[in-house]
Amino acid sequence: MAIASGTDPASDGPAAFFRAQHAAFGATLGAHAGSAALVDRIWMQAFSSYEHNVTEQTKDLPPLACHKGCGTCCRIQVAATMPEVLMVARYVRTMAEGFRKVGIDLPARLAAAQATAPAASGTMALGGECPFLAEGICVIYPVRPLACRGHVSFDAEACIAALEGEADEVPVSESHRTVRALVQGALQSALRDAGKPWALYDLLGALRIALAHPDAEAAFRAGEDVLDPAIIAHVSREEMGRTFDRLKA
Repeated sequence: MAIASGTDPASDGPAAFFRAQHAAFGATLGAHAGSAALVDRIWMQAFSSYEHNVTEQTKDLPPLACHKGCGTCCRIQVAATMPEVLMVARYVRTMAEGFRKVGIDLPARLAAAQATAPAASGTMALGGECPFLAEGICVIYPVRPLACRGHVSFDAEACIAALEGEADEVPVSESHRTVRALVQGALQSALRDAGKPWALYDLLGALRIALAHPDAEAAFRAGEDVLDPAIIAHVSREEMGRTFDRLKA
């Protein structure tokens, strides 16, 4: 399936990029509304669009400090849309037995983890280590949410200082953050217009629910929000909806 990446967020402006993304997601949701592959289609579109556009927008940036084995930032609450949560849940179900054979019990790690408290000060000194981090490596890396993909830094030492509460700011890539926010917001907006659950959820709390509901993907296709208890309410859905409507206009 060809993925429509939309217009350029830099040359045409964030609102134009949002509208193009919204239209592309809406077309996919309409074309596959009753399909069992809906989650796959919309998930792949979101991540392909993010990766394509962030590559285009970051060509001239300095090298990132992020590398395999560094899990310093994996202590921050992760906000994800329902398609993202459902894909991680599917991955955990599929890979659980294989990981157990090498001593990594994904369901047990998730069950033992406490839901990360919403960030109040913006530092990385909040919350516990992500249960999917093993020896500094993300074991769900292929299906990690947009929030994880869009949080990258230019300074590893600053990340460590923030984690230890010695710094309040980290030199993150605003280009990554902006593209992530626009793609994720456009997906939420299109889900809202299609009558699908469109909130943002705490990843860990939502995963616990999704793994306990084998029919969660069918419920999503039917417009039912089984993940409701894990909704992140930093910003009300009413306010988010008004923002999406302004960007679409």
